[in-house]
Amino acid sequence: MPTVIAIKMHQNSLSADELSELASNIRAWGAELGFQQIGIADIDLAETELRLEEWLARGFHGEMTYMSRHGTRRTRPSELIQGTCRVICARMNHLPAGAHPPESALADKNKAYVARYALGRDYHKLLRRRLQQLSERVTAAAGEWGYRVFVDSGPVMEKPLAAKAGLGWQGKHSNLLNREAGSWFMLGTIYTDLPLPVDAPVTNHCGSCTACIDVCPTGAIVAPYVVDARRCISYLTIELRGSIPEDLRPDLGNRVFGCDDCQLHCPWNKYAHTSDETDFSPRHGLDSATLLSLFAWDEATWEKRTRGSALRRPGYDGWLRNLAVALGNAPPSQEICAALTGRRASVPPMVQEHIDWALRRQLEKSPA
Repeated sequence: MPTVIAIKMHQNSLSADELSELASNIRAWGAELGFQQIGIADIDLAETELRLEEWLARGFHGEMTYMSRHGTRRTRPSELIQGTCRVICARMNHLPAGAHPPESALADKNKAYVARYALGRDYHKLLRRRLQQLSERVTAAAGEWGYRVFVDSGPVMEKPLAAKAGLGWQGKHSNLLNREAGSWFMLGTIYTDLPLPVDAPVTNHCGSCTACIDVCPTGAIVAPYVVDARRCISYLTIELRGSIPEDLRPDLGNRVFGCDDCQLHCPWNKYAHTSDETDFSPRHGLDSATLLSLFAWDEATWEKRTRGSALRRPGYDGWLRNLAVALGNAPPSQEICAALTGRRASVPPMVQEHIDWALRRQLEKSPA
């Protein structure tokens, strides 16, 4: 049986007017702490639960067994945290100001493309710290209350909850979209027992647009609002622990950690804003690094340069695997072949297999 997350909930006797004033203050405090928007949702996720069950039944979660591990606790917040009746949802822009344009990194096949959210420090820690500070302000103003902060740290349906809280709508690529901010932002939540007034959801504005579906390199968006994670480059380069399916490797191009194509081509992102948070600024030149320079990192260098970064998620072997595939997709080069060959003897069989594939790809593309 999955473990129930336990926190102590408190009975708070605030009046309706006091709760309304507190909700207004929470939004103001959130803005002071760097969040671009705060919304409050109820906990009814019945429709989301049905869609999740269907998605899991079709096996679209791949090896992400944690998506089914907690049963209905994922879609019923009060089962996860007893007493929860509201969810405070927050969004924070993450697109780093001053970074090299993502299109230029994608266009240069000798460079490595890293998803924009992962160029700097790990967003989990930043958002969790700010949400904790927000929670402490609520405590100072309203007394003891029951709450739990989540930033991808538990079985929480962040995007459906954020949509219920009026932060945006889920687009056909499944990401949350906002008319004034596009989709370049991260989400965090606070589960609470305070019966705060809720915000109204916003209307879906995707219309007949299919830009995200049409541009997906691997065809992972199998229907509007339905993503087969097993084909998604973000899943393949971050969540998958074993071998990347060979038929999908050419489609990865030079994407070595995640994929932003659906966001880059979404018309709503013409309204996106860059972030003022220094934590999101690129580290170690990751916004324009070459594949060969990153492939040259030994494990000690990788450990040092990915400390406090989301790049640690696939592990060092996964990092080398992804780079090997990208090097195989790069223009033919004796330098690339030498780097692949030189690294082969020192890596595990899983990475060797991807290096061998990359060497074959390089040979196939070389002039006769």
